[in-house]
This record gives sequence, C-alpha cells and structure tokens, in this order.
Amino acid sequence: MKPIKVAVIGVGNCASSLVQGVTYYQQNNAPQGLIHDVIGGYGAGDVEFVLAVDVDARKVGKDLSEAIFAAPNCTAVFQPEVPASGTTVIMGKVLDGVAEHMTGMGERGFILADAPEPGRAEIVAALRASKAEVLINFLPVGSQEATEFYMECALDAGVAVVNCMPVFIASRPEWERRFAEKRIPIVGDDIKAQIGATIVHRVLSSLFGARGVNVERTYQLNTGGNTDFMNMLDRQRLGSKKESKTEAVQSMLAQRLADENIHVGPSDYVPWQKDNKLCFLRLEGNQWGNVPMNLELRLSVEDSPNSAACVMDAIRCCKVALERGEGGALIGPSAYFCKHPPQQFNDDTAAQMVEEYISTAALAAE
Repeated sequence: MKPIKVAVIGVGNCASSLVQGVTYYQQNNAPQGLIHDVIGGYGAGDVEFVLAVDVDARKVGKDLSEAIFAAPNCTAVFQPEVPASGTTVIMGKVLDGVAEHMTGMGERGFILADAPEPGRAEIVAALRASKAEVLINFLPVGSQEATEFYMECALDAGVAVVNCMPVFIASRPEWERRFAEKRIPIVGDDIKAQIGATIVHRVLSSLFGARGVNVERTYQLNTGGNTDFMNMLDRQRLGSKKESKTEAVQSMLAQRLADENIHVGPSDYVPWQKDNKLCFLRLEGNQWGNVPMNLELRLSVEDSPNSAACVMDAIRCCKVALERGEGGALIGPSAYFCKHPPQQFNDDTAAQMVEEYISTAALAAE
C-alpha cells in the first residue's frame, strides 16, 4: 500500500516524536507502544511526510529529518538516525502562532526566520504540490488566528485534518459543517496523550462514580520545561486549553462540579524538566455514610511521545475516511483521541466506537 502523505504545521517536540516514531516502526515492525497496530491496512510506519511548515530560523530551510532535532526542541531522542526526507521546512504564517514573550527567551524560545511570510494561496499551492492527504496542526496553545488560517488552507486544498491543539474547529458546528460539506474528514480538537494527565483524570473520575463515591473537589496541576509550557506562561493564551481539559474531566463526573471546586490546567514552567511533564492529581469525595476520602497521584511522562500514538491512529482514521469519501468530524475517533471532541462519550464507549470503525475499515481493506 502507498504511504499516507502527511503535512505538519509546527516542527516542535510533538512533530519530532511523530517523525522519529515513523522511522522507528518502519525499522521495528512490532506493536509495542501502539494503541492499534494496523488501521485500514496501514501500519505506524506507513506515513510519508511531504510538507513541513515552521517559523523558527533554526528549522526553516532544513530537511525535516534535521529540523526535528533543532533547538528549542528538547524531547527524547529514541530514533537518532532519521533518513533524509527530501522535505524542506518552509516558512509559515506567524499571526498569533508565536507568543510575544517567546521571542525574548534566547535559545529556549523562538528565533523568527528572516523570510517572507506566505499568504493563503501559497500554502494552498504547497499543500497541493506535495499531494498531502492529512494535515497535522501542532501549533502552540493560543494560536487562534494561525490555526484558522491553516484550516482555511486545508479546506481550499481538500486535505484532511488532525487538530492536535485546543483551538476549537471540529467541535464548532460552523467549522465542522464546512468540512462535512466538502467531504473532508477532521479529527479534533486537542489531542489526548496515550497515558496522560487528562485520560488518567477521566478514568479516575469514572471510577469514583462507578463505585458510588461523589467527587466533591478535584485538581490537576501540571509542570513541564518544553516550549509548550513556556508558551503557556502567557495566561491570556490559556482560555481554550483550560476549557478543553476541564470539560474532558467534567464530562466523566456523575455530577458537574462548581467552578471553584475543579481546577485543571498547566501550573508552571520548570526549564530543567525539558519535555518531561509532571502531573499532580487530587480527587476528594464522600463514600458510605458520607465519610470523606481522597486520592492523590503523581504522573511523570515524556510529554511529546505520549501524544504520538493517538496522532498516528487519528492520521490513519482520516485516511480511511478519505478512502470512503466521508467528511466532517469523525465522531468516534475524535471522542477517543481528543479532549474536546464534538460529542463527549465515556472512554469505554468511545473506544468501542473506534473499534467498530476500524473493524469496518479492515473489512474494506480485504
């Protein structure tokens, strides 16, 4: 089978982990670390990166295989040898894709490339020339205008989308309708991690409810040292991120909590943590006889590889949808792989929806 042609917007840590992983699974044909080994006949190594867009001077003009290791990227290098892709990173549109404070942080922040910014027509032309089938949005949190710019480009070029960021596209009816009308699939919004803070928080919230314990208060505090956490030092960029993460947890509770009794979101930037993310969870509730109890958990994960398995499955689900001529938000995959999908389902239901979708795809592939 021909590889799935993928375009990447934002060559940061998440893109680095994804690109490294494709090479890793091409060389190691094994299911370890994957949620699904095969979807629609496509394995995790059946991806070709045909377009890459960034705005950092250390990445623009370089082959993607080199750019993924350039500063300020700091994620784990588990596949140090990535063959040259033949795809040169091109300059993107800045808009609000770079927080102002990020350009004053030296090597750890952004160094904007001294290159002309493309217009919409140029990005659309690049997508068409590359024959990209799926576009991955890895822009920083708070990039509302920039994300909408690239979504317009995807619609013009007829390219499917995996919206990994908490700018609401698939979950906004006016945007989702446009993808449906053009028969362009989209998975979104705000990608979950494989085993991350949100999915663990959701599972624990469901467990409390299933065992008859009313959750009275809960928090999720996250710290990290990558550019994502540095970017989120600007609290004005956090509105949609906090909404996405909070609603992902609220939707699993037996009863919604008042705003003052739930806190979910990034807490601080700790440079030496680099791409390692620490999450501190606490749930307080009442059990038999209204007797109080609480649970505390500490989770430590390398942040960017933690999302790659979900992104890879979302890419392959988009490819299946393209082959079927389906458009609009993919409801099951969006609910299972994203924090803020068009429709929230508990994780068991969403998983079953994905399994049914994949089973149908497997039959079609045969």
